[in-house]
This record gives sequence, C-alpha cells and structure tokens, in this order.
Amino acid sequence: MSIKDKLNDDMKQAMKDREAGKLRLSVIRMARAAVKNVEIDRKKELDEEEVLDVLAKEVKMRRDSLEEFKKGNRPDLVATLEQEIAILMGYLPAQLSDDEVRALVAEAVAQTGAAGPKEMGKVMSALMPKVKGRADGKIVNAMVRDALNK
Repeated sequence: MSIKDKLNDDMKQAMKDREAGKLRLSVIRMARAAVKNVEIDRKKELDEEEVLDVLAKEVKMRRDSLEEFKKGNRPDLVATLEQEIAILMGYLPAQLSDDEVRALVAEAVAQTGAAGPKEMGKVMSALMPKVKGRADGKIVNAMVRDALNK
C-alpha cells in the first residue's frame, strides 16, 4: 500500500471515529493537501520517494516552529506540534539512531577520503542518499562537521 493510499484510508478512519479534537484528521488532511499542492506545482503525480520528501519537509517545518514556540514560552502550541509531529512520523520510515548515523558518517568519510572541513560537500553528497527521510539533515550535518574537524 502506497503512502498516499495509507493517508487516504487513515483519513476515512479518522472521520468514522469522530475523534475528539480532530487533530489526527486535520494533520492527515494537511499532509494530503501538501502532497497535492506539490503534484499540482510539478504537473505530475508524485512517486513514493517524493511523497516521503513532502512529509519529511512538513515534519521539519513543525520542528523548526517547535523551537520558536519553546523560546516564546507557549507550552500549549508546543504540545500540539509534538502531537502533529508524532502523527506525521507514523508515515515516515523508521528513524536512524545517533549511533547508526555516526557509523554511516564514518563510512562516508572513509569512502570519500575527505580530510578536512573543506571536503564536507563530498561527504554530504555521498551520505544524504543513505539517510534521506531517516535522519534530520541538521543532525547529519553536525555529525559530519564533527567528524571532519577531528
């Protein structure tokens, strides 16, 4: 079952369940709308990889907002965003642990033969296809920078 089909089925189920607060339903509708908007912009139907990219982008936007709401002392909005992120994460592949990312970073550094921070682009281009959708780019970037500065 494709992710788009799963979103559709989950939306129907959420509507049948008449959820209190309807948060799950609104998040699923938002995700479907985001996918549809990208399809309209590109004038083609998205494949699984592209749908995952759209959902990962939605999670990233929420994580960025989460930091701002924490700084602004808005626990009500923080709680809502955390729930939204949890719902969206259910549609993404399992996330890599920090240790798994470090191992992939070390492998990519060895594979590319990068020696210093100036070769970060080489390492990132080799690494990102392996972690795409399974790890946050900021975390990967920081780990690569640490590995190359040693």
